[in-house]
Amino acid sequence: MDDDTRVKKGGAQPAEVGHNSAMLEEKRANLYHSKKDRVFVRGIQGEYNVKQELDRLRAVPRVRKAKEIGFIDGPQAFSRHYVEPKDGITQTFHMHLEEYAPGASSQKHGHVNEAAFYILDGEGYEIHDGVRYDWKAGDIAIVHNNCVHQHFNASKTKPARALVIKTKPMYLFLNMLFQKTVKERPVEATVEGEGFEPREIEEDFNHPKGGY
Repeated sequence: MDDDTRVKKGGAQPAEVGHNSAMLEEKRANLYHSKKDRVFVRGIQGEYNVKQELDRLRAVPRVRKAKEIGFIDGPQAFSRHYVEPKDGITQTFHMHLEEYAPGASSQKHGHVNEAAFYILDGEGYEIHDGVRYDWKAGDIAIVHNNCVHQHFNASKTKPARALVIKTKPMYLFLNMLFQKTVKERPVEATVEGEGFEPREIEEDFNHPKGGY
């Protein structure tokens, strides 16, 4: 019997109904994807020959240290955003690291831009427009334009992680604005992932033999 049926019959209610709903909404409001002030394309002002902008770009660091960029969100899907337009380094792409707790899933959503997920370790699967695609460490998962998709860690005992590169900033700059969240990113841990903390220290997670 699904949650909706139980509610209609006066039985147990789903977790997001009643006293728990306000707490869950507060957690969602703090997620990266819920931010109201995200910078998708940064402004460029100055003289016509944009010399000031070129000088600024040439002065920014060319190497970003992972240890200086912490993971955010969770408790199922964690993100470490290496480069995005707000950082003042790039204008055309966004690169971040995704870490999935055991048994975790991401939000279900769709957008116009493509994305490439290089699987660093673990095993899991995608569901794109209702079709399942399995992946494991060393694979590259491609999210094609306009598909509704969701990411899953298939393991109940080990985490998984992927390096994500996407051209969302360029698509939004070109007014290709059609995107939608179908199912929000979970704000409660899975039973298997209860207490899981993302691996902040950068070691060799490039499809190791052992795991964590």
